Amino acid sequence: MSVLKKRFADLNPQKMANLKVAALCFLAAATFWVLNALNKDNYTTVVDFPIEIIFDQEEFMAVENLPSRVKVEINGNGWDLLRKYFKINEAPFLIEINNPSTKNYILTSEIRRNLAETISPTGLVSMVTDTIKFKVDKLVTRKIKVLPDTTTNTLAKNHRLVGKMEIDPDVINIKGPTSILQELDGVLKISLGEDKINKSFNKILPLEAPEAFQDFLTLDEESVHIKFDVIQMLEGNKRLRVKTLNFPSNVSLQNEVNTVIMSYLIDERKVEELGNFEFEAVLNYNNRNREDSTIKVQVSPRPNFLENIKFEPEILKLRYEKP
Repeated sequence: MSVLKKRFADLNPQKMANLKVAALCFLAAATFWVLNALNKDNYTTVVDFPIEIIFDQEEFMAVENLPSRVKVEINGNGWDLLRKYFKINEAPFLIEINNPSTKNYILTSEIRRNLAETISPTGLVSMVTDTIKFKVDKLVTRKIKVLPDTTTNTLAKNHRLVGKMEIDPDVINIKGPTSILQELDGVLKISLGEDKINKSFNKILPLEAPEAFQDFLTLDEESVHIKFDVIQMLEGNKRLRVKTLNFPSNVSLQNEVNTVIMSYLIDERKVEELGNFEFEAVLNYNNRNREDSTIKVQVSPRPNFLENIKFEPEILKLRYEKP
């Protein structure tokens, strides 16, 4: 670049003027040649011609982007081909489909004649694209069940739902394409807006379709009232006296154990009732594992307000003595 600048700097004004004239002449000649070439006929090229698929949008909806162009080979005047190649002022060719949900494609051979008339005076040589595919579903209205989304940590650790959740309304009407409604599988899950809930819940929440489907679905309700109660399960443990049942005289525990530690979770409302029970760690020989000569600890009694019961030790080894 620096060499070119140096050479141009060495030229005198007369030579510079001559170079400018030569450049203008070359540009004029090239322009004249291009214009003359574009005025000629019988050029052939392949272009992406704009199309628009139309249907009754009150009855049907596209669930994927509709094709907007079709590849065709055309023949004609240079100016016409240039306009079509660069898509200058080209109105799309309209393709009307009466029942698009029953057929997801149209053969370009079906539209060739009408397309040829539309692009006249340019001649249609061939349809490069042989099939135009689309996905349009019928719009329907279905009743769908409303449920809270409990896939995350909805309740805090050691908390339980009391009774049933009250959901109002628990069924709504929803309108949309058939394939989208099928993906919902009859259920619309609503986020509670919080997790690790540790107290009673009573909120009016907005009703919304899943984010991926919001452009397709219409709901007849704007909100839902969800209410439920929560209780805490308290952690506890007790040392239990071991009681053996049905043991033969020649069978004993390999390691003598007199007590077992029982850990559990208990409904916070039932703590006072715990004192009404006298618990024992029961080892019933009839429930032994015959394959490895072990026996599991069981608690007696076992009220239904105790959960996650565990023992330490949980399994004991049996020892057999020869008679």
